[in-house]
Amino acid sequence: MIKRSLFLVTFAASLLLWLGVAVAEEAFFETEALNTGLGVAPERVDRSTPRATVETLFRLGALGDWEAAAHVLDLSALPPGLQAEQGAELARKLKSVLDRKIIIDWSQIVDRPDALDARASSRAATSGMARKSLRLWEFDLGPVPSSIRINRIAADGGEPVWVFSERTVENILPLYAEFGPTRFEQWLPKSLRKDAFWGLMWWEFIGLPLLISAAVAVGLAVRSGVRAVRRKATARLSKKIIQAASTPLIVAAITTVIWWGAANLFVFSGRINVLVSPLVAVGFVTALLMLILNTLEQVLDALVGFEDIDLTTRQEAQNREMATKVAALRRVLALAIFLIGAGIVFSTANIFEWLGLSILASAGAIPLILGFAAQKVLANIMASLQISLNQSAKVGDRVVFKDHLCHVERINFTYVQLRDWDGTRLVVPVEEFANETFENWTLKEPEMLRILKFKLLPDVDLEALREAHREVIGSLDPEELDDTQKAKVVVTGQDVFGIDVWFYVPCADPNTSWDVACQAREALVDHMNRIARQTKTPIFPEATPAEAA
Repeated sequence: MIKRSLFLVTFAASLLLWLGVAVAEEAFFETEALNTGLGVAPERVDRSTPRATVETLFRLGALGDWEAAAHVLDLSALPPGLQAEQGAELARKLKSVLDRKIIIDWSQIVDRPDALDARASSRAATSGMARKSLRLWEFDLGPVPSSIRINRIAADGGEPVWVFSERTVENILPLYAEFGPTRFEQWLPKSLRKDAFWGLMWWEFIGLPLLISAAVAVGLAVRSGVRAVRRKATARLSKKIIQAASTPLIVAAITTVIWWGAANLFVFSGRINVLVSPLVAVGFVTALLMLILNTLEQVLDALVGFEDIDLTTRQEAQNREMATKVAALRRVLALAIFLIGAGIVFSTANIFEWLGLSILASAGAIPLILGFAAQKVLANIMASLQISLNQSAKVGDRVVFKDHLCHVERINFTYVQLRDWDGTRLVVPVEEFANETFENWTLKEPEMLRILKFKLLPDVDLEALREAHREVIGSLDPEELDDTQKAKVVVTGQDVFGIDVWFYVPCADPNTSWDVACQAREALVDHMNRIARQTKTPIFPEATPAEAA
């Protein structure tokens, strides 16, 4: 009984599966007639699968056999008497548009009669379904995009075939007018309009360098014009705004020439257009966002500019904090503008679709790849924002980083610029600067205590040293000193060589404390030598290098 039940279940499942396949294979549009004006399709016309139909158009087009290529179009909108004549011309124009606007990724065109995509995810809406209509590509044409679509049609009970849809055929002429060869290209000699290699025509190898040269020439002319206008400007803010607009105007001028030339003079093939179209979008968006960002920076400089202020002095603590916050605001604005620009470019230029990366983009792989590639840059950007927000190091602060006594000059997106005490600059990646331990002599209170450490003999006269220390403190510039009550002499330790004596020098400004400490050390050594001569008693221990080690 159980075996009989299992047999019935298996038989029913097999029957349902067979019926499902049979139904799937019957997915097509029915029509009374298809391209009766063309006659019977020759054997060289293969319309059995979507890929075969597209391949037939390009294969016969390369041979110039447009009469046969017309069979891959649904010419139902044309009277039968005009189908043979106009069908060949429409096939030629469709191939021309596809050549100029796309690079075909053949792996993305299904090669099954039922157009069932076996690679589709189980969660996809069309998973496991036979299809009778496929959208291959889409072009911006007027207010409404135009789709290139192929349908599976069975005429008068015949075998179903795949052809470019009737709606697509109706849009061929508008598409050709928009993306086909320009009037200038049609004036070129036929020898230049022939195919060369790599899917390009001879004129493209000449036209592209000419267009780039013209764009560069216009960019140089715009740069000269902007410089002339800037020289004539008298107001400081006007000069800054003109300077801020200089680079965006140059980028916009170059992009405009390339865009106009590619649209009106040279309609390039898909292999070139796939790069030109996104680059034009990137150029315009970059120019606009650079103009906004540069203008905001110049306005901020004019409102809270610190160019004429020495931020390293102790009196400029508030300005140091303000300068660091302004720098953080600039980075936030720059990052936000960059993200907005990237979103605009990716959404308007259809970069993933043109490059055949739509599957990767939809699966989220492209963001992961870009994120991994930009991991180091993003880490530096976030570290710079962290430093600016927590104020651990401000512009103008005096810091000791890896034994370098420096001032913080700039906190940029990816690096911190430090000015060493001898005037040299250290360029440190922001992430490294944020992860390393460093001394900030200006943090919280600018006053600091410098300690001069000496190794002296145990029988040294400490009172004489304290008197000498008081004289040294009294000889220093009072403006450079903090509360002199903090000046003292203490013994902090001893060993076989002698005692450790520390001399405290209270300094008011960390920027000058190192110089003040050097002066105090020099004066103390001079006083100690004088005491040693007067008492005829040595002060410093005598030890050989080996003993000292």
